[in-house]
Amino acid sequence: MSTERTTANPGPEGARRPRMSRRRLLTYAGAGGVVTALGVTAASRLRLSGETTGEQLTSTARLPRPFEVPLPVPPVATPVSRANGVETYELEQREARLEILPGLKTTVWGYDGLFPGRTLVGRRDRRTVVRLRNRLPVPTSTHLHGGVIPPDSDGYPTDLLLPEGPAGRRDWTKSMSHGSGHGHHSGGSRPAGAAPEGWKFSQGEREYEYPLDQPAATLWYHDHRMDFSAPQVWRGLAGFFLVRDDEEEALGLPEGERDVPLMLCDRSFEEDGSFSYPSLDPTLTEKAGVEDAYHSGVLGDVQLVNGAPWPEFEVTGARYRLRLLNAANARRYRLALEDERGGKRVPLVQVGSDCGLLDRPVTHETLTMAPAERFDVVVDFSRYPDGSVLTLVNTLGDGDMGKVMRFRVKGRRPDDSRVPDRLVTLDRVSRRQSVRERSFDFRMTTEGGHSMWTVNGRPFSTDGVWASPRLDTVEVWRFTSDFHHPVHLHLAHFKVLSRSGRAPSASDAGWKDTVDVRPYEVVEVLARFRGYKGRYMMHCHNLEHEDMAMMANFDIV
Repeated sequence: MSTERTTANPGPEGARRPRMSRRRLLTYAGAGGVVTALGVTAASRLRLSGETTGEQLTSTARLPRPFEVPLPVPPVATPVSRANGVETYELEQREARLEILPGLKTTVWGYDGLFPGRTLVGRRDRRTVVRLRNRLPVPTSTHLHGGVIPPDSDGYPTDLLLPEGPAGRRDWTKSMSHGSGHGHHSGGSRPAGAAPEGWKFSQGEREYEYPLDQPAATLWYHDHRMDFSAPQVWRGLAGFFLVRDDEEEALGLPEGERDVPLMLCDRSFEEDGSFSYPSLDPTLTEKAGVEDAYHSGVLGDVQLVNGAPWPEFEVTGARYRLRLLNAANARRYRLALEDERGGKRVPLVQVGSDCGLLDRPVTHETLTMAPAERFDVVVDFSRYPDGSVLTLVNTLGDGDMGKVMRFRVKGRRPDDSRVPDRLVTLDRVSRRQSVRERSFDFRMTTEGGHSMWTVNGRPFSTDGVWASPRLDTVEVWRFTSDFHHPVHLHLAHFKVLSRSGRAPSASDAGWKDTVDVRPYEVVEVLARFRGYKGRYMMHCHNLEHEDMAMMANFDIV
């Protein structure tokens, strides 16, 4: 088992730092990191800290003290049918009033009115169909994050499921431009109700088909609507999708009630308990975008795990598999599990990454998670006496945002689970197999006095193509950035090759679909294009950046 030791915390995230306004960011984001308005000292400090990923939004609601709420575990969905090797699920996107903060009700937009949504469980090579109904007042597009999926079920942002009823018959394309330079709104006159070029509409209900030709993994599903992903995910449109297979089940990893999905995210709340979010149009029907101060990303001041604030989870003295997902819009986590008896760090034994199991376990003292990344870890609570308290902390957070959740050990039980020294045999790929190298620069740029988040300096358009890789090939893709940009590739899974010319970090192990690209860093990945031809995309998974057009299409040919 290899062991990673990480460096000390450089400071809290989103708290008491020099604020990077949009104007200052534009200056700092120039090619090569040229510094003008910031000044050398401020720029150096920002470069060295490198942890600010947004602006914190302060709640006006009365917030609970940490560790007073029990951890909820999302319910597992039951298929409505199993026939001819196909499992079919039905989900409904709708509003619901839930108690997130004790004593207050919050209106969520959830799958089946839940936040998080029900956990879907599929099996490798068994086709899964999700029949989705939209009873919200706005369009949606659902993306299975990490899925190897045909393009018509991938959840492209303009492949919209319109609301049922009269709300679905308006021209929703008019709400999809907020001046970020999107080039996708042209198309001239068209018949009423017809989709412009590059768009696709379904109304009321549609089916997503997932062949699941991929190994066991922790995936997740979430909203992906053009220009409005950030506020719609913030309101609750996200859930887990677990893929299982025989190879994973033969390992003896913890299972059943000791296989626990943990969705980490942050939110802010108004005095009445409603979600607080700095939308320019809170109805999400007309003008897209956020207030200027939040263009770098929105950080909440309430830490949620599975939709509960700073929860406590009672565990028995046995091994647990914790499926960690960073579902925050912009917040990064550096997680550590601390034993309150002296504050010693508890080993986090990583067994899985974004797209499946590792070939062998890796033990971490801390784990840094960018938005959309997943880490499956095993914690052996049998090492701690009955009554022990262990706290999961975020060393990038400040105050209560430095706390995530608490585990309390109670009782003992027989445990025949294990963590083998070897897990699975991964497909081996190397740089020598690459048929081409490409570079993609994620950066804020200006054009005509207007600023936008871009890829290679180009504003997003549905008909633009940034790359055309061939099916069943691998390519080296090089990502550079001016800020924290968690880069996500649809369909294509990849291996991290290097970080700024050095070896990848221990947490980069395995096959991934999202990589944390840090300010002024060069990250090389070896991307594999298998499964299907067609239009897919990559984008920054800071959702505010994504909504401001930091996306790029690639066509697999």
